[in-house]
Amino acid sequence: VLDSQYGMYVWPCAVVLAQYLWAHRGSLPGKRVLEIGAGVSLPGVLAAKCGAEVTLSDSEELPQCLQNCRRSCLMNHLPHVPVIGLTWGQLSPQLLALAPVDIILGSDVFFDPKDFEDILTTIYFLLEKNPHAQFWTTYQVRSADWSIEALLCKWKLKSTPIPLHSFGGDKEHLASSSLPGRHTIEMMIISLADSGGT
Repeated sequence: VLDSQYGMYVWPCAVVLAQYLWAHRGSLPGKRVLEIGAGVSLPGVLAAKCGAEVTLSDSEELPQCLQNCRRSCLMNHLPHVPVIGLTWGQLSPQLLALAPVDIILGSDVFFDPKDFEDILTTIYFLLEKNPHAQFWTTYQVRSADWSIEALLCKWKLKSTPIPLHSFGGDKEHLASSSLPGRHTIEMMIISLADSGGT
Protein backbone atom coordinates (compact mmCIF):
# COMPACT_ATOMS: atom_id res chain seq x y z
CA VAL A 1 0.00 0.00 0.00
CA LEU A 2 1.79 3.09 -1.20
CA ASP A 3 0.76 6.70 -0.75
CA SER A 4 2.79 8.25 -3.53
CA GLN A 5 1.84 11.80 -2.56
CA TYR A 6 3.79 11.45 0.68
CA GLY A 7 6.03 8.52 -0.16
CA MET A 8 4.51 6.48 2.68
CA TYR A 9 4.81 2.72 2.28
CA VAL A 10 2.93 0.13 4.31
CA TRP A 11 4.97 -3.04 4.81
CA PRO A 12 3.30 -6.47 4.49
CA CYS A 13 3.73 -7.18 8.22
CA ALA A 14 1.65 -4.11 9.08
CA VAL A 15 -1.23 -5.36 6.94
CA VAL A 16 -1.17 -8.76 8.70
CA LEU A 17 -1.02 -7.16 12.17
CA ALA A 18 -3.90 -4.85 11.22
CA GLN A 19 -5.90 -7.92 10.17
CA TYR A 20 -5.28 -9.46 13.63
CA LEU A 21 -6.44 -6.22 15.30
CA TRP A 22 -9.56 -6.18 13.14
CA ALA A 23 -10.32 -9.79 14.09
CA HIS A 24 -10.03 -8.78 17.78
CA ARG A 25 -11.59 -5.32 17.46
CA GLY A 26 -14.24 -6.14 20.07
CA SER A 27 -11.55 -6.31 22.78
CA LEU A 28 -9.90 -2.98 21.87
CA PRO A 29 -12.22 -0.24 23.23
CA GLY A 30 -10.63 1.37 26.29
CA LYS A 31 -7.39 -0.63 25.98
CA ARG A 32 -4.16 1.38 26.25
CA VAL A 33 -2.10 0.60 23.18
CA LEU A 34 1.43 1.63 22.22
CA GLU A 35 2.80 1.03 18.73
CA ILE A 36 6.60 0.93 18.52
CA GLY A 37 8.54 1.58 15.32
CA ALA A 38 5.21 2.82 14.01
CA GLY A 39 6.19 4.68 10.84
CA VAL A 40 3.00 4.89 8.76
CA SER A 41 1.20 3.41 11.80
CA LEU A 42 -1.48 1.29 10.09
CA PRO A 43 -1.97 -1.02 13.13
CA GLY A 44 -2.02 1.85 15.63
CA VAL A 45 -4.40 3.95 13.53
CA LEU A 46 -6.75 0.98 13.18
CA ALA A 47 -6.61 0.33 16.94
CA ALA A 48 -7.53 3.99 17.58
CA LYS A 49 -10.42 3.75 15.10
CA CYS A 50 -11.62 0.67 17.03
CA GLY A 51 -11.74 2.58 20.32
CA ALA A 52 -8.33 1.94 21.88
CA GLU A 53 -6.37 4.71 23.62
CA VAL A 54 -3.35 4.71 21.31
CA THR A 55 0.11 6.25 21.54
CA LEU A 56 2.35 6.00 18.48
CA SER A 57 6.13 5.93 18.75
CA ASP A 58 9.18 5.71 16.55
CA SER A 59 12.84 6.46 17.04
CA GLU A 60 13.73 9.90 18.39
CA GLU A 61 16.58 9.82 15.89
CA LEU A 62 14.23 9.47 12.89
CA PRO A 63 12.19 12.68 12.70
CA GLN A 64 10.83 11.66 9.27
CA CYS A 65 9.27 8.54 10.82
CA LEU A 66 7.67 10.60 13.58
CA GLN A 67 6.37 12.96 10.90
CA ASN A 68 4.85 9.97 9.06
CA CYS A 69 3.08 8.94 12.29
CA ARG A 70 1.59 12.42 12.67
CA ARG A 71 0.60 12.56 9.00
CA SER A 72 -1.19 9.19 9.25
CA CYS A 73 -3.14 10.46 12.25
CA LEU A 74 -4.20 13.63 10.43
CA MET A 75 -5.15 11.75 7.26
CA ASN A 76 -7.32 9.44 9.39
CA HIS A 77 -8.96 12.23 11.42
CA LEU A 78 -7.13 11.30 14.63
CA PRO A 79 -5.41 14.60 15.49
CA HIS A 80 -5.31 13.84 19.23
CA VAL A 81 -3.33 10.58 19.09
CA PRO A 82 0.00 11.28 20.83
CA VAL A 83 3.20 10.64 18.85
CA ILE A 84 6.38 10.25 20.89
CA GLY A 85 10.03 9.58 20.16
CA LEU A 86 11.21 6.30 21.73
CA THR A 87 14.60 4.85 20.94
CA TRP A 88 14.78 1.12 21.65
CA GLY A 89 17.07 0.14 24.51
CA GLN A 90 17.15 3.63 26.04
CA LEU A 91 15.38 4.55 29.25
CA SER A 92 14.35 7.98 28.01
CA PRO A 93 12.12 10.44 29.89
CA GLN A 94 9.34 9.66 27.36
CA LEU A 95 9.56 5.93 28.11
CA LEU A 96 9.65 6.50 31.87
CA ALA A 97 6.67 8.87 31.69
CA LEU A 98 4.46 6.43 29.75
CA ALA A 99 1.44 5.18 31.64
CA PRO A 100 1.18 1.36 31.75
CA VAL A 101 -0.11 -0.07 28.48
CA ASP A 102 -2.22 -3.18 27.82
CA ILE A 103 -1.03 -3.97 24.30
CA ILE A 104 2.21 -3.12 22.52
CA LEU A 105 2.13 -3.37 18.73
CA GLY A 106 5.15 -3.86 16.49
CA SER A 107 5.13 -4.82 12.82
CA ASP A 108 8.42 -5.91 11.26
CA VAL A 109 10.48 -4.45 14.10
CA PHE A 110 12.59 -7.64 14.19
CA PHE A 111 14.34 -6.60 10.99
CA ASP A 112 17.97 -6.05 11.97
CA PRO A 113 19.41 -8.56 14.50
CA LYS A 114 21.58 -5.85 16.08
CA ASP A 115 18.35 -4.20 17.32
CA PHE A 116 16.73 -7.34 18.76
CA GLU A 117 18.04 -7.01 22.30
CA ASP A 118 17.29 -3.27 22.45
CA ILE A 119 13.71 -4.00 21.36
CA LEU A 120 13.25 -6.74 23.96
CA THR A 121 14.82 -4.57 26.68
CA THR A 122 12.20 -1.91 25.94
CA ILE A 123 9.40 -4.49 25.78
CA TYR A 124 10.50 -6.00 29.10
CA PHE A 125 10.44 -2.56 30.72
CA LEU A 126 6.90 -1.94 29.42
CA LEU A 127 5.64 -5.39 30.47
CA GLU A 128 7.09 -4.88 33.97
CA LYS A 129 4.80 -1.84 34.34
CA ASN A 130 1.77 -4.01 33.56
CA PRO A 131 2.57 -7.73 33.92
CA HIS A 132 -0.64 -8.69 32.07
CA ALA A 133 0.28 -6.66 28.99
CA GLN A 134 1.20 -8.35 25.71
CA PHE A 135 3.39 -7.48 22.75
CA TRP A 136 1.62 -8.34 19.47
CA THR A 137 4.17 -8.55 16.69
CA THR A 138 4.39 -9.70 13.08
CA TYR A 139 7.67 -10.30 11.31
CA GLN A 140 8.90 -11.31 7.91
CA VAL A 141 11.06 -14.44 7.77
CA ARG A 142 14.20 -13.33 5.99
CA SER A 143 16.74 -15.88 7.16
CA ALA A 144 16.71 -19.48 8.33
CA ASP A 145 18.84 -18.71 11.39
CA TRP A 146 16.51 -15.93 12.62
CA SER A 147 15.75 -16.56 16.27
CA ILE A 148 15.07 -14.55 19.39
CA GLU A 149 14.64 -17.60 21.66
CA ALA A 150 17.90 -17.02 23.57
CA LEU A 151 17.05 -13.35 24.12
CA LEU A 152 13.53 -14.23 25.26
CA CYS A 153 15.03 -16.56 27.88
CA LYS A 154 17.51 -13.92 28.98
CA TRP A 155 14.75 -11.33 29.49
CA LYS A 156 12.33 -13.86 31.06
CA LEU A 157 9.85 -13.49 28.22
CA LYS A 158 7.82 -16.10 26.38
CA SER A 159 6.43 -16.11 22.87
CA THR A 160 3.23 -17.70 21.64
CA PRO A 161 2.99 -18.21 17.87
CA ILE A 162 -0.33 -17.13 16.36
CA PRO A 163 -1.22 -19.07 13.18
CA LEU A 164 -2.13 -16.59 10.46
CA HIS A 165 -5.03 -18.75 9.26
CA SER A 166 -6.66 -18.36 12.70
CA PHE A 167 -7.51 -14.71 11.90
CA GLY A 168 -7.58 -14.70 8.10
CA GLY A 169 -4.08 -13.24 7.90
CA ASP A 170 -2.79 -15.88 5.49
CA LYS A 171 -4.64 -14.67 2.40
CA GLU A 172 -2.49 -13.69 -0.55
CA HIS A 173 -4.71 -10.66 -1.06
CA LEU A 174 -5.49 -9.01 2.25
CA ALA A 175 -7.57 -5.89 2.79
CA SER A 176 -7.84 -5.21 -0.97
CA SER A 177 -4.05 -5.25 -1.12
CA SER A 178 -1.73 -7.70 -2.82
CA LEU A 179 0.19 -7.78 0.47
CA PRO A 180 1.34 -10.01 2.10
CA GLY A 181 1.42 -11.94 -1.18
CA ARG A 182 4.35 -14.32 -1.33
CA HIS A 183 6.16 -12.96 1.72
CA THR A 184 6.60 -15.39 4.59
CA ILE A 185 5.10 -13.55 7.53
CA GLU A 186 4.59 -14.89 11.03
CA MET A 187 2.97 -13.56 14.15
CA MET A 188 3.64 -14.06 17.83
CA ILE A 189 2.52 -12.63 21.14
CA ILE A 190 5.31 -11.96 23.63
CA SER A 191 4.54 -11.73 27.34
CA LEU A 192 6.34 -12.06 30.67
CA ALA A 193 7.30 -15.70 31.22
CA ASP A 194 5.88 -15.59 34.75
CA SER A 195 2.73 -13.54 34.11
CA GLY A 196 0.59 -16.13 35.85
CA GLY A 197 -0.09 -18.27 32.81
CA THR A 198 -2.11 -15.63 30.94
